[in-house]
Amino acid sequence: MSLFGTWLPATLGAIALGLPVTALAQGQVNIYSYRQPELIAPVLEAFTAETGIETRVLSLTDGVLERVQAEGANSPADVLLTVDIGRLTGLAEGGVTQAVDSAEINANIPAQYRDPDGHWFGLTMRGRVVYASVDRVEQDTITYAELADEAWRGRICTRSGQHPYNIALFASIIAHEGEAAAEEWLAGLKANLARSPNGNDRAQAQGIFAGECDLALGNTYYVGLMMTNEENPEQKDWAAAIKVLFPNSEDRGTHINLSGMAMAANAPNPENALKLMEFLSSAEAQEIYAEQVFEYPLLPGASASELVQSFGELHPDDLPLSEVAANRALASQLVDRVGYDN
Repeated sequence: MSLFGTWLPATLGAIALGLPVTALAQGQVNIYSYRQPELIAPVLEAFTAETGIETRVLSLTDGVLERVQAEGANSPADVLLTVDIGRLTGLAEGGVTQAVDSAEINANIPAQYRDPDGHWFGLTMRGRVVYASVDRVEQDTITYAELADEAWRGRICTRSGQHPYNIALFASIIAHEGEAAAEEWLAGLKANLARSPNGNDRAQAQGIFAGECDLALGNTYYVGLMMTNEENPEQKDWAAAIKVLFPNSEDRGTHINLSGMAMAANAPNPENALKLMEFLSSAEAQEIYAEQVFEYPLLPGASASELVQSFGELHPDDLPLSEVAANRALASQLVDRVGYDN
C-alpha cells in the first residue's frame, strides 16, 4: 500500500446520484476513517452536495494513530473519524489532533460528549446494554450491579474484558463506584460467565440464541446490524432471540460510548476540515449518520431512526466521557487482576 493507501472519493457516489459536481472547484477534505465506507458515504455525499467540497476517504481497520504519527508533517489527513472514547482520547494523547474552537460544534454537541480542550467531538452514541433471552428472562429492567448477583451464575456471555467497549464500561463503573467496589463487581461478573469471554457482540447474541447463556453485554447498534443483515440472514434469528435491556435507566442512566471526530494536527485543508466537522455536528448530518450506523444522535432534539427507537428508550449516563477515559488504564488492570479472560 502506498503512503496514501486506497482513497475512495465519495463524490463518485454523488455523480452517480446526479448531485452537484463542483467539488474540484471548491477543494477537498481528506478523511481517515474506522467506519466502513458505505456507512459514511450518505452523509459525505450530503456534505458535498451542500458545499461543493470533495471528500476522500481512507478506510482503516486499525492503526490510525500510528499511521498519522509516521506520516508526520506530510500527513494528508484532515479529519479523523473513529469509534470508542479510548480511541478518541488516544488520538489526542498521541499528538495527532489539533484543538478546534467552533461555536457551532459546541452548540450542537453537549459538553459531556466532547473534549474540554476541543481535540475531539462525539457525533453519535451507542448504549452498552444487556441482551436478554426473550424466552428465558422475564424481567424487562436491570442494573449493571445485578450482573454480579448469584442469580445469574453461569448465565452471562461477554466478549473479552480487554476489548475497548468493555473497558469503557468498566471504567465508568470505577468512576461511579470507586476502584474497590468496581473490582468486587467485576469479580462477581466473571463468576457468572457461562463460558470464557470470546467473539464479538454479535457472537454473544448467537450464544443466547443457542441457549449457551441468557444475558450478554453488547452495543445497541449491533442489534440493528443483525436485524437488517441480508448477507447473513441467520443473524436475524439471533436478533429475534434477544430483547434489549437498558441498565440503570431509572437512576444514573445507561453507559454510552461514542462515534466521533477530530481534526488532524497537520491538516493540509483546515478550513474545509472545519466545514466538514461543523456539518457533521448538524441535525441533518447526525440523523443521516445515526440512521446508517444504527446509533443515537447527540444533538438534543435530533431523532434516532425508527428501527433504533424500536430497541427501547435510551437514558444515557451523563458522566462526562473524559472521566471514563481517565479510568481506562485502571479498568484494564482490574480485568487482569480478577483474571476475567482466563
